[in-house]
Amino acid sequence: MSTSSFGSNDAGSKEAGAKGTRFRRVILKLSGESLTHAGERGISMEEVVHVAREIQQAHELGCEIAVMIGGGNILRGSQFKSQSSAIHEATAHYMGMLATVINGLAVQDALESLGCQTRLMTAIRMDGVAEPYIRRRARRHLEKGRIVLLAGGTGGPFVTTDTAAALRALELEANAVLKATRVDGVYSDDPEKNPHAVFYRELTYHAVIEQKLRVMDHTAIAHCMERNMPIMVFNYKVAGNIQRAIRGDRLGTLITAGSGDDA
Repeated sequence: MSTSSFGSNDAGSKEAGAKGTRFRRVILKLSGESLTHAGERGISMEEVVHVAREIQQAHELGCEIAVMIGGGNILRGSQFKSQSSAIHEATAHYMGMLATVINGLAVQDALESLGCQTRLMTAIRMDGVAEPYIRRRARRHLEKGRIVLLAGGTGGPFVTTDTAAALRALELEANAVLKATRVDGVYSDDPEKNPHAVFYRELTYHAVIEQKLRVMDHTAIAHCMERNMPIMVFNYKVAGNIQRAIRGDRLGTLITAGSGDDA
């Protein structure tokens, strides 16, 4: 499958990005773990600035970028699933959403220190620190060249930020979801634990679901499959990879409705 398959979704095929980029608009999904050192918790401003600089350089290509931010470096709602926990699981998910806002504030300041114009938008209203997420307003910010940081997931519990990224991509008529990870793409198993894990260059949505590959939750995959929204999974730790992804270069793993499931 060639990189031209990225333009297969209706929203994406209408208009290409500037300066030779493949995409006009993307949703970049960043995990909370991307904002700290491997195996650690909390926020490392060294890592935040590294990610911000990579986003800045990609944005300079002329692509409109909205960033969906996770909160796992601070708290995951799923860690309170035990029946012995005194915290209700729904409450824990709301706590996780607040963690994404903390991360969003850190990334926003890092981007602005590099001269970027940004807007932090949250699915849960907290007017003192961010704008409420309103689809039309978010689109307008993107059209004006601002980097939009999306926090708070969807605003409801029991929904991952992966699914939130897929939904926002559809709402904002993005060309693709770019899933930034610590590894080179999608593998048959965790490559950090299994050195024999098989790397997939291309996959279909159906293959991801049927093989139960741990790349995004299956609800997110299903939403993208329904509207043929391409997903690129790549290693954000490699300098310049966010730019390469936006240009449509062949890297990482491409997930589409196509027929290629080869390693």
